[in-house]
Amino acid sequence: MTLLSNASALLGKELRTEFRSRELLPTTVVFIFIVIALFSITFHPTTSESQRLGPGLLWVAFLFAASLMLQPCFLREQNNDTLSALRLSVKDPFAIFFAKLAANTFFLLLTELLMLPFFAGFFNVHILSVFPQLVLVFFLGSLGIAIPGTAFSAISAQARMRELMLPLLLLPLLTPVLIASTEATAALLEANPALPLGGLGILIAFDIVFLTALWLFGEYLLEE
Repeated sequence: MTLLSNASALLGKELRTEFRSRELLPTTVVFIFIVIALFSITFHPTTSESQRLGPGLLWVAFLFAASLMLQPCFLREQNNDTLSALRLSVKDPFAIFFAKLAANTFFLLLTELLMLPFFAGFFNVHILSVFPQLVLVFFLGSLGIAIPGTAFSAISAQARMRELMLPLLLLPLLTPVLIASTEATAALLEANPALPLGGLGILIAFDIVFLTALWLFGEYLLEE
């Protein structure tokens, strides 16, 4: 209960900070919109091409946008040594990661859902009939991006060349998430949509493994 109460208080701080500053969401939304628009202009997709290429292009845009969104996760705590104050204010250091992870997942998922209608319009695909399944895939994919992204943000925030370090560490590691999310999204956008259990299983397993690793080793990441 202490973990949840501390994490909920810190999560409120994260949400208030973003909605007051409005730094991450508008920038990320504009970035993804531009990427999707450029892809649609470049490939001139027909319906069949959209179903084949669109999901991969969409998740590549999400992945690169996430690397931009996750970068300031711990950087803002460097000011006035806020991270040390946070560590003293909570009993379990994992509460800090849990709050930031929840906030990052929420912002990623919100950005993806905001961009989904534009993607459907640009690539001429129908999403209303499979919208609940798409939300599930987007949530598991966003969580899979946010867990290692939050951990690596803590590492890169204290390193030189931090702007390059996070993408270099994060993007290769997220290959399974990219492949599984793309295949699941593509299967839902086919003429006969179906939710692939194999892709969902990969996403769930990835999320569980890395969330457990973050719970076990998160305290050491804060010390470093």
